Amino acid sequence: MTLLSLQRLVVIKSMAIVALLALLVAWEAWRPRRAVVEGWGRRLNNLGLIAVSTILVRLIVPMGAVGFAAAWHSGLWHQVAVPPVLQTGVSLVVLDLAIYWQHRAFHFWPLLWRAHRVHHSDIAFDASLGVRFHPFEILPSYAYKLLVVAIFGMAPMDVAIYEASLLGFSLLTHANAVLPASLDRVLRWIVITPDWHRVHHSIHRDEMNANFGNILSIWDRLFGTAREGPRDGHVAMAIGLPEFRAPQAQRFPALLIQPFMSTSVDTAPP
Repeated sequence: MTLLSLQRLVVIKSMAIVALLALLVAWEAWRPRRAVVEGWGRRLNNLGLIAVSTILVRLIVPMGAVGFAAAWHSGLWHQVAVPPVLQTGVSLVVLDLAIYWQHRAFHFWPLLWRAHRVHHSDIAFDASLGVRFHPFEILPSYAYKLLVVAIFGMAPMDVAIYEASLLGFSLLTHANAVLPASLDRVLRWIVITPDWHRVHHSIHRDEMNANFGNILSIWDRLFGTAREGPRDGHVAMAIGLPEFRAPQAQRFPALLIQPFMSTSVDTAPP
């Protein structure tokens, strides 16, 4: 994969994500699942966080994960002859499983939780929450992903497909939009839906420590972390963390320093 191909891929991916976000915002306005909390100020704070995180990642790893995969010529797939279609399928499943366990680690290791709780401290639930990630969460997450890519020697296109799918699902599964109940019941047996993931953002710790999946819901069912719905119902349930509900805690500078703030609860115990 040439440098020009990588640049085109980044442009195409960026345009697709912007288009998806615009569609989701329109869907949320048309059929919101819950009452809208705050407005564009909150959304801009969330978008600002991912902008800072993306800039830092690009400064540290200019080639990105896809470029890294193109430059890396070692790993399992370079040692074992596997049909390309099977290699792609296994790579996508392995990456999703790896990110599932990464997500669980960010809940149970105190230092990682301090970074990840910025995502959970949002008191609203909409598509912009899908990019509300602190740089101190994005950087170790990226390093972990590169390690998985290196171990398997994954193809650049497979990495590109998963990265685009992961970000797309992050936006979609945080959407404050209504899916028909019958469709949701079918989809959640395979992939994460907004109602499935919303449980994970509950103010109740036992619900927050459930539904860790990112794309496939099978991991939660397989490893005993699945929860079908919130005890308070999707419309009435409280979103966020009790210690960060004040308006000043939701401002952009406060989000940036939040990982350095000690609270009475610095882990997310079950």
